[in-house]
Amino acid sequence: MPRVFVQGKPVTSYPARAPEAARGSVRRITEVGEGVLHRPCRDVTEFGPDLAALIDDMFLTMYVAEGAGLAANQVGVDLRLFVYDCPDDDGVRHVGHIINPVPAQLAPAGRRLLDDGEGCLSVPGAVMAVPRPDRAVVHGVDRDGNALVIEGTGYFARCLEHETDHVNGHVYLDRLSRRDRRDALRQMTDRREHVFARRAAREAELSR
Repeated sequence: MPRVFVQGKPVTSYPARAPEAARGSVRRITEVGEGVLHRPCRDVTEFGPDLAALIDDMFLTMYVAEGAGLAANQVGVDLRLFVYDCPDDDGVRHVGHIINPVPAQLAPAGRRLLDDGEGCLSVPGAVMAVPRPDRAVVHGVDRDGNALVIEGTGYFARCLEHETDHVNGHVYLDRLSRRDRRDALRQMTDRREHVFARRAAREAELSR
């Protein structure tokens, strides 16, 4: 079985970081409570160099923050778009971007809810158990407007579901009980500065 899928297609080899990152600049990651994270994003309607540059920046920002996915509103841009570089539970790596993502409504048969730990770059330092289906299918387009269908299982399904939530104006805290949400925000308060220090060190390392 191929070990890497790029834009949903198997490839024989791929670098440690998506090539887009080499062209990108690091952007500030928005944090829970900022308005852009809590309202549905606008559809992308213009395709061109500005969109390509945003995708480049998002890849580099994601790698600096050691994330598996990043939505445009997490860098303050109100557009339906996310990037990802994420393994599934079989260790297969999935890399790409998707624009105007729409999740397919899958039949419950054959799907399980996995109640695993989940974090978010916009809730720095917090990890909470969030139940998610173990399979996801997302339809959208790429930076050139070509149709895409991205499928994921296990941890990669969680990534697709998490990032699609973002473009719809939801953070994973919205899926938690009031008590668990308070716990997550306490974790964020306790660990936030440590996370930021790691990001700064990682940015310095990647800029060498």
